[in-house]
Amino acid sequence: MARGRDFLGSETAILCGAMSWVSERHLVSAISNAGAFGVIACGAMTPDLLDAEIAATRALTSKPFGVNLITMHPLLTELIAICAAHGVSHVVLAGGIPPKGSIEALKEAGAKVICIPPTLALAKKYLRSGADALVIEGMEAGGHIGPVSTSVLAQEILPVLGDEHLIFVAGGIGRGEAIAGYLEMGACGVQLGTRFACATESIAHPNFKKAFFRASAREAVASVQVDPRLPVIPVRALKNKGTEAFTAKQLEVARALDEDGIAMSEAQLQIEHYWAGALRRAVIDGDVENGSLMAGQSVGMVTMEEPAAEIVAALMGESEAALGRR
Repeated sequence: MARGRDFLGSETAILCGAMSWVSERHLVSAISNAGAFGVIACGAMTPDLLDAEIAATRALTSKPFGVNLITMHPLLTELIAICAAHGVSHVVLAGGIPPKGSIEALKEAGAKVICIPPTLALAKKYLRSGADALVIEGMEAGGHIGPVSTSVLAQEILPVLGDEHLIFVAGGIGRGEAIAGYLEMGACGVQLGTRFACATESIAHPNFKKAFFRASAREAVASVQVDPRLPVIPVRALKNKGTEAFTAKQLEVARALDEDGIAMSEAQLQIEHYWAGALRRAVIDGDVENGSLMAGQSVGMVTMEEPAAEIVAALMGESEAALGRR
């Protein structure tokens, strides 16, 4: 984990996954102040909103933190400029292959770039393109997911790239024993989202948190793609009316492709805007029936509200004890 700590500039190499509406100034600063590494979820923010969020986070912590940018955001270039203006030290490019010039622009601004490859081939491509570190995330994770499990991705990628490159592992991690296992396999650290979603400092609505406390691992299900033409990345969330509504939304967008002739990029953006609105309904408004309760399968290990510092301490304690026993 020393390599991961040195890279992040934090006391522990634990990244917080970027969760839209959840990973904002309060939770991000609390995680960084606890010795881990908070990451602002830019999501669908405008450049002005991201500008304000970075400034507000910096007012709450003197520790390092990062920003997660969605590669399909129509204003990605402007968002990169905002990160550069603030001297953001680490930027995660998520949601697809980074557009040409985006990695270079971030590195020219002095930022370290983290990418999220779904395969070994793309992992090698991102590293050749200049990525400083990778997060390999399995399908057990919450939010947008790929088709392969964390354990399989780790076995495919860590033995090949782990010695010479900085690889963080994510997806389904809820306890320190799992962290210890991935460190032994060659990871330099881990990323967790679901475990932090219900931290005391999280602004998520009490209804949202209660839904997590009640849920079991099997209730965090992946969305279904109804039209093969739509490049819809599956999303893992707690099953409710909102997950059913997403199926209807896909049908609506597919009809727009047929009848209105909208571009595929516009169709994808409509899907992303749906998720942004559905997440807000659940996280901010507390509508846990119709909003999106994005959660990883580790949600079954989230049973109570805890300060971020206690979560980090528990994870590190469990990890150290596991390695000690071995």
